[in-house]
Amino acid sequence: MKKLLLATVASAAMATAVSADDVKIGVFLGFTGPIESLVAQMGPGAEAAIAEVSASGSFMNGSTVTAIRADTTCVDAGAATAAAERLITSDKVSGIVGGDCSGVTTATLTNVAMPNGMVMISPSATSPALSTIEDNGLFFRTAPSDARQGVVMSEIIMERGYNSVALTYTNNDYGKGLADAFAAAFEAAGGEVTINASHEDGKADYSAEVGALAAAGGEILVVAGYLDQGGKGIIQASLDTGAFDTFVLPDGMVGDSLPEAIGTDLDGSFGQAPGTDSEGAATLVSIAGDSFDATSPFAAESYDAAALILLAMQAAGSKNPADYKGKVFDVANAPGEQILPGELAKGMEILASGGEIDYVGASNVELIGAGESAGNYREITIKDAKISVDRYR
Repeated sequence: MKKLLLATVASAAMATAVSADDVKIGVFLGFTGPIESLVAQMGPGAEAAIAEVSASGSFMNGSTVTAIRADTTCVDAGAATAAAERLITSDKVSGIVGGDCSGVTTATLTNVAMPNGMVMISPSATSPALSTIEDNGLFFRTAPSDARQGVVMSEIIMERGYNSVALTYTNNDYGKGLADAFAAAFEAAGGEVTINASHEDGKADYSAEVGALAAAGGEILVVAGYLDQGGKGIIQASLDTGAFDTFVLPDGMVGDSLPEAIGTDLDGSFGQAPGTDSEGAATLVSIAGDSFDATSPFAAESYDAAALILLAMQAAGSKNPADYKGKVFDVANAPGEQILPGELAKGMEILASGGEIDYVGASNVELIGAGESAGNYREITIKDAKISVDRYR
C-alpha cells in the first residue's frame, strides 16, 4: 500500500511548475577514501539516471539535468560538510544523491541539509541510527538498514555451520552500528561472539589487533570494515600470521578490489551485500554496458536514488525540495504503473498527465519506515579470487 505524504492545500498551491531550465543534482560520494573502488561504479550509476532524464525531454517542461560531483571522502565529516555546503550555496543543486558512508551522511544531514532544507537520498548509508534521526522529511535511502543486514549475516553464517565468531569493525558509525546489530542477532540465535573489537583505518600494521582477535578464539572472523582500507589490512595480517583463514564480508567489504588485492588466499570467505536478481537489475546491467559495473554493490541503489529525486520533482511540478520531498514515497511505492531503469521518460510522462507510478527501479525499490529500503541481499562466496553470487535473499 502506498504511503501517502500529502502536502497541505496551501503548499500544494505554491508548488507551481517551473519553466524549462537546467536543474542541478549533487552526486555526493566518496570519490576518494576507503570505498573509492565502490564509488567508481556508484557515481556513474547515479549519473546514468540523471543523463537518461535529461535526454528524455519529458522532465519539467523540457528542463535539462546536470550532475555535479562532490567528494565526501567517506570518513572526514569536516570535508564532507564543506563539500555539501558548496553544492548547495555555490553550485545551487536542487537535490543530493548521497552521502555514502554513514558518519559523513549523518553529519551532512544534521549540519547542512536540514538547515538548508535540502533533500538527500543515500544509496549506501546503512547505519541503524539513520532510521530514527531527526530529518524534517528530507532524508531517504535506497539501501536497507544494517539492522536487517545483521540478521541476514547471522543467518548466512549459521547456515554454513559456524557457531562461534570473532568480530572486528571499523571505528565509526557504520562499523559500530553493523557490529552491534550483527552481535545481537547472532547471540539471539544461539551463536557466540568471542570478541567485538574496533579497528582504525589507515594503519600500516594490524598485527596487534589481529593478535587480540586470535587470542579470543572463534571459528571465523567477521570483518565489518572497508575493502580499500583497514578491513583489507586486518585480513592480510590475519593470513600472514595464520590467525584466521576464513572471513565474513559485509557490504563494505564486498567489491572486486579486495579479492584482486588478496588473491586466492581469500577463497572460501563469504558474505552479503544489497542486491537483487530482478528484471530491473538485469535491465540496468544492459543499460550500463561497459560504462560502469551495474552489479557492483550500491551501483543500482545509486541509479535509483537519482531517479527518485527527479521523479519526485516531476510529481510535484517543482525543483524546490520543500515542494517535492513529500512526493518521494508517492513515486517509490504502489499503487501506480511500475517503472524500471530505461523507463524514466515513461514515468515522467505519466506523472505529467496526473497519473501514478510505482518506481521499482534496479534495486526493487520499496520504501518503509521513515524512508529506507525494505532490503534485498545477494549472498556471495569468493572463488578463484573472484566474487561468486550464491543466491538472493
